[in-house]
Amino acid sequence: MKRLLLTLVIALTTLAAFAQRRVDGRVSDNATGESLIGATVAVKGSATGTVTGTDGSFTVTVPNDQAILTVSYTGYETREVSVGTQSRMDILLTASTTLVDEVVVIGYGKQIKSTLTGNIAKIGGENLKAMPVVSIEQAMQGQAAGVFVESVNGKVGGAMRVRVRGIGSITAGTEPLYVIDGIPIAKDARNTAGAPLNPLADLNFNDVESIEVLKDASAKAIYGARGSNGVVLITTKSGKSGKSRIEFDLQAGASMPTGKREFLNTAEYIELFTEAANNSDDIDGLPYDDPDSWTLFVESRFNRYSGFNDNWMSKKDVTDWQEEALRTGSIKNANLSFSGGNDKMRYYASGNWGDNTGILISNDLEKMGGRLNLDFDATKRLKMGVNLNLARTLTHQVSNDNAFSTPMQLVALAPFTPIRDDEGELNDRPVTTYYNGLIDVEDGSRKVFTLRTIVNVFADYKFTENLGLRLEGAGNFYNVRDDAKFGERTDNGNSNRGYGYSAFAGATDWNSNAVLHWDKDFDRHSLGFDAGTEFFKSEYNRTYVEGEQFPSDEFKTLEAAASITDGTSTITNYSFLSYFGRVRYNFDRKYLFNGSIRTDGSSRFGKDKRYAIFPAFSAGWVLSEEDFLKSSKTLSFLKLRASWGVSGNADIGNFQSLGLFSAGGYNGNSTLNPEQIPNPELSWEKSTEVDFGLDFGLFNNRLTGEIDYYVKNTEALLLDARIPGTTGYLDQTQNIGELQNKGVEFTLNSNNFVGKFSWTTSLNLAANKNKVVSLVGGQTLIDDGSNTNVVKVGEPIGVFFGPDYAGVDPQNGDALWYVNETDDNGNIINPEATTNVYDEANFVVLGSPMPDLIYGLDNTISYGGLTLNVRFQGQSGNKIQNGAGNFMSCGACWFDNQTRDQLDRWQNPGDITDVPEARLGYGNGEQVRSSRYITDGSYLRLKNVTLSYDLPRNWFGKSGISDLRVYVTGTNLLTFTKYEGWDPEVTTDYLASNTIYGVDFYAAPQPKTIVAGVRVGF
Repeated sequence: MKRLLLTLVIALTTLAAFAQRRVDGRVSDNATGESLIGATVAVKGSATGTVTGTDGSFTVTVPNDQAILTVSYTGYETREVSVGTQSRMDILLTASTTLVDEVVVIGYGKQIKSTLTGNIAKIGGENLKAMPVVSIEQAMQGQAAGVFVESVNGKVGGAMRVRVRGIGSITAGTEPLYVIDGIPIAKDARNTAGAPLNPLADLNFNDVESIEVLKDASAKAIYGARGSNGVVLITTKSGKSGKSRIEFDLQAGASMPTGKREFLNTAEYIELFTEAANNSDDIDGLPYDDPDSWTLFVESRFNRYSGFNDNWMSKKDVTDWQEEALRTGSIKNANLSFSGGNDKMRYYASGNWGDNTGILISNDLEKMGGRLNLDFDATKRLKMGVNLNLARTLTHQVSNDNAFSTPMQLVALAPFTPIRDDEGELNDRPVTTYYNGLIDVEDGSRKVFTLRTIVNVFADYKFTENLGLRLEGAGNFYNVRDDAKFGERTDNGNSNRGYGYSAFAGATDWNSNAVLHWDKDFDRHSLGFDAGTEFFKSEYNRTYVEGEQFPSDEFKTLEAAASITDGTSTITNYSFLSYFGRVRYNFDRKYLFNGSIRTDGSSRFGKDKRYAIFPAFSAGWVLSEEDFLKSSKTLSFLKLRASWGVSGNADIGNFQSLGLFSAGGYNGNSTLNPEQIPNPELSWEKSTEVDFGLDFGLFNNRLTGEIDYYVKNTEALLLDARIPGTTGYLDQTQNIGELQNKGVEFTLNSNNFVGKFSWTTSLNLAANKNKVVSLVGGQTLIDDGSNTNVVKVGEPIGVFFGPDYAGVDPQNGDALWYVNETDDNGNIINPEATTNVYDEANFVVLGSPMPDLIYGLDNTISYGGLTLNVRFQGQSGNKIQNGAGNFMSCGACWFDNQTRDQLDRWQNPGDITDVPEARLGYGNGEQVRSSRYITDGSYLRLKNVTLSYDLPRNWFGKSGISDLRVYVTGTNLLTFTKYEGWDPEVTTDYLASNTIYGVDFYAAPQPKTIVAGVRVGF
């Protein structure tokens, strides 16, 4: 009997063992398809279970076909799934309305947000879709706390500026590092002339899955020498196992300027300038080309500007030059994508086309591109893939803001000057006050072609369930061709029978890395590490040629030029070699620790300082997992975190550490001329940052948020220091100086209503204080003498500095300035003392162009298939200087048309006004470097409104359509500001630099755009 029982037990055990089998699978988000890291997969009714890896994959052993898997993940609804006969299961989880956890991309990996100890802001791809803007930075604006985004003007495809937690350098780069699918991308404008262009304008943000901005030292130190200004990780979409999907998005609309200025009409112009001439007749001195009087001089100019019409006094308004410069633009975009896959292979492919006619005449951009992201399981252990992107743009460019040929400077011309003469030709000088920029529109062209190819090949190999190796090799090939031709009448070509140039620039970046990952859970402990190496090399070459003397304006290429007047070619390169490691540990997802270290070597720095080490440490404590808070019905989640780390800035010229010579010639012989003294000690700018943060969730996580306080000290600034003249040189680039950024960030997300009617709100606020701590050798001021922006110790970078305008003397109409004389301690002796002599006024700080506060507010309301999204964005506390005020708002100091506020000028003793007496030729308070032309630049903007409707799916029957959305979207619809210029989001493009912000010099306003679109899925 015992033998029989023993035999039966052995047989049953054997059968059970044979019944057990392995099930593989992947857990992902039902809406986005994003892998869910750390999801729990348990066999119901047993102790068997596992957690998903970094790609959402899992392997679990089930007892039989009747087994049920219970799949759970923080912030998602738990699912129970029957195994049946399946050997692979792709399980989709739906986010609950109490979402507090999500997967975020970190440097060289992914992590669950609840276990993060650093500060990373995430912008989902759905928040970028269908926005009628040109570049991805514009789509980011107002969506992440502490991320300042500025379009320097409204030129289509124009330069953008992004600052993460303040301005990080005086002379080195201040833009964050952009990493697209693991590939660092340079953001240098490569066009030869004209307004600087944005090299990221070719990126199709409909392909973007998510954007993560690494802000604190713990998050960005893994990028070492290039992480000081923050890191923007852009992850593109990938295919998902399951049913294939086709999506087509088409939109079209119109753009118009967000604002316009008011200028004088003909009657007002004649009145003001006649009065100004009469006032000047009362001053000793005569106009430079008229022997009699200013009054006769101005009358001769009126006759000239009217087209030599003797009846100029009776002329009405002939031309609204502002309307000639600005127009109603148009925008058309189309995007087609295919995605899908099976348990072996996944794919995402897309194609896009866009045509954007700008609001500025002769300024357009057309772009097209395609993407293929492919990954497949070569074996059970090896996964391979490729990401390929092709993009082409064509920009019809205009001059920078400082050229007479730029359209916005047309506003300087007199309102009674006709556009054309009796022969139908465009009027030019002497009829126009200055060059007529419309001639550039008719007889000139600037075309900039760009072609970019980005390819990334990768392989993931799993040695064990916990240990894996990822290899990547990538290339970024970016080519720019400038072709320009200017006819004989243009400003560039009128002295040499036409002028043209052609330039080709090519940038090639190679990047490769190998990263070893290991992660393992030990009961309540979780431990992981990454160790890797990376090599990056960039090469840039440029060829340029120009010529003149064309047979006629019909010839458009340099082959027809009789004289080739210039030609040059250059080549430059740099490289990085890096080693890095990172360790993660958490106990019970309650006590969190993270440490990283990176060593970077760069060809840009001195031979004695080529390598540097960048460490970072961080910790977190999830208090809501403690017993004393776990039962709270109000507090759902609470985490404290702190971080410290060092990051670097290597964004400088390629050869600043070397002794350089320039080629020249003397007496017919070639020569080498000393150009730069070497500095083998030249090293990195280093930023040391501390961050203290609090993440919270209330009311079952219906209300979640983050609060951060940070201090970032940047030292060893790269500045030019004076050296003894006995060296043969005047200065040398050295590591001297220090600056500081510190601030507070606040993010709040709320699920106000949940259900058939839903309403979510997201608010972000950030206040940053920038301060220059020290400069070279006790120096307290860097001032080039020509701009109001300076670098001053104790003040923010780019602070406005000059005489303080005190208004107008009511007795004589003179402009006044505060004297601001100080004692030995720097205190102002008599704050009320004024002078009418500009040079007697002392310079004082006049405000900062950088805002004290930036913010964004987003609301999404849904009912049924109807969704309304409203996003506001703004900033406050900053100043803007009208850099053209000494031309357009100077009380008729010369013949530029004036803004209408100049009609409020002083005319009689006792008049109380802030506009001085008009004086032609002499000026009266027209010095641009003073507070007269500096005003409040704060603004609140209705950044984006989208109203969409998803048609019911049962309407489509068997048509193959799975979903269809129609929508209307508007950007920059309303702007609330006290600034009287065209637009408060401005820094004129010809001056934009590390130290110059907030200067408006004939900068085009931002476009206000409204589009209608349809998106259909199959």
